[in-house]
Amino acid sequence: MVAAVRKRQYPLIGDGRGIMSFIHLHDAAAATVLALEGADGGAGSTAIYNVTDDEPAPVRDWLPALAAAIGAKPPRHFPEWVGRLVMGPGLTMMTEARGASNARAKKELGWSLRYPTWRAGFASIGSSPR
Repeated sequence: MVAAVRKRQYPLIGDGRGIMSFIHLHDAAAATVLALEGADGGAGSTAIYNVTDDEPAPVRDWLPALAAAIGAKPPRHFPEWVGRLVMGPGLTMMTEARGASNARAKKELGWSLRYPTWRAGFASIGSSPR
C-alpha cells in the first residue's frame, strides 16, 4: 500500500467514506503471542479476535495522512463512478467498509497497543528507514 501511495496509484474515491482499521506489525505480533499463549489447545478452541488499532477511520482522513507521513504528494481524487469502472467490487473497501473493534482482544487477552491509533503508526513510518 505504501508503495502505491508513493506513486499516487492509491486514489481517494468518491467521498472516501469507507472506514478502515489498521494495525502495526509489532501490535499484531504481540496480540498473536498472547492468543497463542492463552490457547488451551483443546478441540473446538476457536477464539477469533479482531486485532486492530483503537481508531477505525474513513479513507478521506487516513489516506492523505499516510501520503504526508511518507513524504508523498496527496492522493489523486476520482469520482465514485470512475472508481467503479476501474476497481469493480474492490471499490467497496474505499466506500463502504465499516472498520473493526478490538474490544474483545483487549478484554480477553489483556492486550494493549504500542501504536493505539493509525496516526501513531503512520508517525512511526516517517521515522523508519525506507
